[in-house]
Amino acid sequence: MLIARRADTRARADFATWKMMAKLNGLSALPPDAQGFLDGYKKLLERMSEAEATEAAIAEVYKSYYLEMGGGGNPPDVRTRPAEPARDNVTAFRRPAPKPKKTGFFGAATVGGTQKRPLPVALIFACLVVVYVGIKFYWR
Repeated sequence: MLIARRADTRARADFATWKMMAKLNGLSALPPDAQGFLDGYKKLLERMSEAEATEAAIAEVYKSYYLEMGGGGNPPDVRTRPAEPARDNVTAFRRPAPKPKKTGFFGAATVGGTQKRPLPVALIFACLVVVYVGIKFYWR
């Protein structure tokens, strides 16, 4: 089963790549076996819808890869099962709690929606210089 899953995954990825390269006019750069699979895909498109033709072409590539990887006999069916319906796990939107009002400098509450501005850095520095000079003169 492990070989079958790997072969199926590789077949789907390679076929999608080949299809895209064919759309981008890069068909001549593909290996001969890929060109053969794409020719078969074009023939299938004449008889059935694109989705059906794609699945049929992928099934052919899958069979080839399964045998190439060492699988014996007919390859097992590894198609994914339809997904179970998802349970509704969405939570209702709630408005976030209001943020507390900001306080001003040194914990003073704002007044009238305006906030007190903190002292400018230069003024604080000047005050520290005055205190330092005052202490120097006091100790003399």
